[in-house]
Amino acid sequence: MSHDLDDQLFPVRRPPESFWERTGLTHRQRQVLDGSLALLLMLFTVGWIYSAVDAIRRGEAPTVTREIAARGAPFGSGSAPDAAFALDALVQQLVDWEEIRGESGELQVLFQEPGDSIVLPDSVASQVEIEYVPPDGGAAGTPGATEPSQDGVWNLLLRVGNAVRQVPRLNVVTLTPASALTGGRIGEYRVGEWPSGEGAYAPPRGFVQVTPATMDTYVSTHFQLKDFLTKGQEGVWPKYVVLSPRLLDKLELTLQELERRGHPVEDVFVVSGFRTPIYNQTGGDTRGRGALSRHMYGDAADIAIDNDGDGCMDDLTGDGRVDVEDARVIVEAAEQVERDHPQLIGGIGIYAPVRGSHCGMVHIDTRGTRARW
Repeated sequence: MSHDLDDQLFPVRRPPESFWERTGLTHRQRQVLDGSLALLLMLFTVGWIYSAVDAIRRGEAPTVTREIAARGAPFGSGSAPDAAFALDALVQQLVDWEEIRGESGELQVLFQEPGDSIVLPDSVASQVEIEYVPPDGGAAGTPGATEPSQDGVWNLLLRVGNAVRQVPRLNVVTLTPASALTGGRIGEYRVGEWPSGEGAYAPPRGFVQVTPATMDTYVSTHFQLKDFLTKGQEGVWPKYVVLSPRLLDKLELTLQELERRGHPVEDVFVVSGFRTPIYNQTGGDTRGRGALSRHMYGDAADIAIDNDGDGCMDDLTGDGRVDVEDARVIVEAAEQVERDHPQLIGGIGIYAPVRGSHCGMVHIDTRGTRARW
């Protein structure tokens, strides 16, 4: 084939003589454009989220009532996106999240005494259903009921038409009333009797019922119901626990302080949580147990940092051994929590390792007055 024919079939493209003759983008220009668009999208997203959160905090966000009224009711299958939007907004306004999450922001439980209820606005109460569903996925409670049908642990669902939302990171606990305690027992579970007292030493007004299906329920980021069960009576179910949200908050704040001090917390071993009066008097080695132990009132726990899961305190000081100095690391963090949050003041105690018993632990409680040992 001749060169003339080559030129006709495959003409040689001359390079552009000026910027205005160029087409498309170079590889570098495409990178710059892609980066700029990504940055613009990120700034827009951050700005939108900030504006929404700020509006909600200032009480200027559209309420669920106005959204439902504006979008029409009742919600049918054709309006699922509107219903989902309304449910998302309702979840944010359903409860006082700052109070429930605590100072730590880590709590995941709402305790309700018998008869307590979650109140929905009158304007949406006829359209929004509340359902209490057991954590094990069993049958739901009565749709539309504002309180569960029995004592125990529940997940909370909200339903509008065909749209359903589970309230995230929230377990609702309906307490078993103190009147269920008869002859020192609740059912087959032996509890004992509390001495008469007032204020912080008043007998509990209710108990958390714990079953094999609910024992793994998280009450905060690091703690589950089973962590606070009294030792013994292994074959008896349900069991019952007294548990204070203030204790959970102080424990989580202590773990946060440990993290800030360079001690990562992946697992916490609760050596002793709630103790029934009968166990406090007779269970195991009772030396050192006070007759009015805060463990009986649900606001005390003995803990150890146990990231490696061996059931013993970790070497927090990094000196190659586990001793009382490791417990002091936790104590220093708990002391800082009390300085930062004086409303959580209480007892802090150090327990050195005891061969055949435990590998060291720290007692933390929220009795309301300062105590040290």
